[in-house]
Amino acid sequence: MSNDTYTPPKVWEWDAESGGKFATINRPIAGPTHDKDLPVGDHPFQLYSLATPNGVKVTIMFEELLAAGVKDAEYDAWLINIQDGTQFSSGFVDVNPNSKIPALLDRSGDEPIRVFESGAILMHLAEKFDMFIPTEPKARAECYSWLMWLMGSAPFLGGGFGHFYAYAPEKYEYPINRYAMEVKRQMDVLDRHLADNQYLAGDEYSIADMATCPWYGAMARGVLYEAAEFLQVHTYENVKRWTTEIFEREAVKRGAMVNRAWGEPSGQLLERHNASDFDTNTMDKLMAAAEEQQA
Repeated sequence: MSNDTYTPPKVWEWDAESGGKFATINRPIAGPTHDKDLPVGDHPFQLYSLATPNGVKVTIMFEELLAAGVKDAEYDAWLINIQDGTQFSSGFVDVNPNSKIPALLDRSGDEPIRVFESGAILMHLAEKFDMFIPTEPKARAECYSWLMWLMGSAPFLGGGFGHFYAYAPEKYEYPINRYAMEVKRQMDVLDRHLADNQYLAGDEYSIADMATCPWYGAMARGVLYEAAEFLQVHTYENVKRWTTEIFEREAVKRGAMVNRAWGEPSGQLLERHNASDFDTNTMDKLMAAAEEQQA
């Protein structure tokens, strides 16, 4: 272990240069940095997001609802480029005072309703359309429990392990070991549960799966933080089985493309306004329009 130590000062002061890769988007105060309205489309739901695991949870939910024939779940998905600070605009802060993606504006009723935090958005949509949430009390409780487990656990995976292993300006043994241990414990929790259950809530696919798979399923596939070998994710056989089954769903494939601004161009859909946007020609036009808007 390194001999380097840190003695905290009596009063902490913000050093904007010490945040690593995301130093430009993290700050110790809330509120907007500039005035700018958010774009608004024609559909009942306006989603402002980016295809991080938290963003993908919600686009998967929308695409699953539409695949199930819920026409009232049509949505516009607008790209929020967090590196450019769009999440600190006055319009975005009005929808999410926490300045994090995703943020949803539900305009389906008489009065617009803002919903922020990805878990809250999933619950809002599941309850609104009475879908992807079990009705049987025991299974419903399992669904809620695993959803809350994910909301409490994912920060250890992303903000903890992911930050110190992949993004911190310097690597230190203690925080990497601390969070690697916790991530492996969490993967084991999932693996043991999925040994006896097809999905997290039992036999029924639910919002708990939609929320968890973009995080721990992606880790099981080895696509998070280039840490597959380090964490030996191939050993979690039940998580891998569950992950493969979910990522083979067509709605999940579409949801994973929405608001994606990196990787293979064929897997990116910067904005989504209609089902036809997944067509190649339409995708090219939307990508160009989104890039012009972000410029």
